Amino acid sequence: MGTVAEQFIEVLRQAGVERVYGVVGDSLNPVVDAIRKTAGIEWVHVRNEEAGAFAAAAEAQVTGRLAVCAGSCGPGNTHLVQGLYDAHRSGAPVLALASHIAGAQIGTGFFQETHPDRQFVDCSGYCEMIGSAEQMPRVLRIAVQHAIGHSGVAVVVLPGDVADMPAAHGTGAHGFLTRQGTVQPPSDQVAELATALNSAEKVMLFCGAGVRRAHEEVMSLAARTLAPVGHALRGKEWIQYDNPYDVGMSGLLGYGACYDAMHEADLVVLLGTDFPYDDFLPGKRTVQIDHDPAQLGRRTPLELAVHGDVSETLLAVLPQVAQKTDRRYLDKMLSKHVKTLDNVVNAYTRDIEHHTPIHPEYVASVVDELAAADAVFTVDTGMCNVWAARYLTPNGRRRVIGSFKHGSMANALPHAIGAQLADRGRQVVSLSGDGGLGMLMGELLTARMYDLPVKIVVFNNSSLGMVRLEMLVDGLPDFGTDVAPVDYAAIAAAIGLGSVRVEKPAQVREALATAFAAPGPYLVDVVTDPDVLSMPPRITAKQVKGFALGAGKVVLTGGVGRMIDMARANLRNIPRP
Repeated sequence: MGTVAEQFIEVLRQAGVERVYGVVGDSLNPVVDAIRKTAGIEWVHVRNEEAGAFAAAAEAQVTGRLAVCAGSCGPGNTHLVQGLYDAHRSGAPVLALASHIAGAQIGTGFFQETHPDRQFVDCSGYCEMIGSAEQMPRVLRIAVQHAIGHSGVAVVVLPGDVADMPAAHGTGAHGFLTRQGTVQPPSDQVAELATALNSAEKVMLFCGAGVRRAHEEVMSLAARTLAPVGHALRGKEWIQYDNPYDVGMSGLLGYGACYDAMHEADLVVLLGTDFPYDDFLPGKRTVQIDHDPAQLGRRTPLELAVHGDVSETLLAVLPQVAQKTDRRYLDKMLSKHVKTLDNVVNAYTRDIEHHTPIHPEYVASVVDELAAADAVFTVDTGMCNVWAARYLTPNGRRRVIGSFKHGSMANALPHAIGAQLADRGRQVVSLSGDGGLGMLMGELLTARMYDLPVKIVVFNNSSLGMVRLEMLVDGLPDFGTDVAPVDYAAIAAAIGLGSVRVEKPAQVREALATAFAAPGPYLVDVVTDPDVLSMPPRITAKQVKGFALGAGKVVLTGGVGRMIDMARANLRNIPRP
């Protein structure tokens, strides 16, 4: 039957796992050796276990299947924490193996002793220790099913000596859940929803990531109710494309008429979103539809909570919804959306060929234009979130992955590694800030080691741009946010990556085209303007107080790339008398 470690890997293979991300060492050695001896699964050597957890999270989000990372005892597994928080909050099915010191030494203050069975409880839905061979393979299978079934993180703690023990039971065969059922809403809730939609004169739909696989149903409801459709950041990739009712995004990174449409509506319908910024919600006249009952009403008071998948709920309610005929509210919001974008869109096009440092908005717009139709974009937290929100054009095939709920720095490059290993033939583009890249820069070595064709676009402004903005919002002078300039292209070249440093706007397009055509990993180091979204040097206390909300509505609405073309097209489609 082999060892517990060998049985562990056999169970992972039964679950369809093809790779494990981590750093080899001590208590983890029996597991790594079991991988060596098992066909169909590989060990991916990252430079930091944190990056391994991020990579697993991205792989799981791209494939929809279980992904696995591992850390050896003590500091090896404590490095996993950031990536696991990100995976769990993003709903990525990830299993983490937290190796432990020998069982006889637990509780003695032994070398590298920590308590992973306690440590990972907050960033997982299941966290248990296997203390004997008799617990295998049952506990591991339960952990796998938790990760898949609840779309989150499961952690198995395994002491190194237990991993080396002979297996006590045969592994046998086992079929894991691979496809979940749908949640059908109760009929009385559907009837109440129909009544609310029919009674309201002005309906607005606000969409989150839960509208994935419900695009057609949302469009049908918008057409029936003549409702503007806005979205949260995580909903953008699933709802903004082919959307004649689009009014943009709300939140601190928002743009367009979404905020105004939400606050002028008689009824706001939250569709599959756990949008956390309650200051941007109207706080009244709201119904919410979600497959997770725990999310209903936790952000804002509700007139009605509907428990069900978005697609199933809308299919059930549409036959009961009367066709509205008054387009004045919708047309007003579509017009306002275009006007809002028109007023600011030149922020990234005006005098671009002469402006140095380079406008980061311009770089993002060219990335969007040149990238593949099915590209996966991974996005660092901070200002790269702004560029992704405003300039990456969704089409139903592209993916945008970031630490959007946990907000961890340095996620883009390790996310890109996981996405690329999941599919070497798909274009993967990492939009990295220089702050994020510097934090986990060792993963450039990982990309080189596995010859992954990831394209790393570095927005290099020698500043922590979002933190700088946060300080200004709080009325503080920016301090500790600027760093010494670094030539990341030279660093990339030194370790064998293709690279180029871009300091002039006229060089941007050619550099990106060359990078995207290169067969292996390639880094484009673009020196960008750190002052693009800074506040004026003089600002009153009253203005500071209102800036946190105003930033999301006005100040941060800088150019939005090709979205303005879509908005104008939608406006042209308005029926004329």
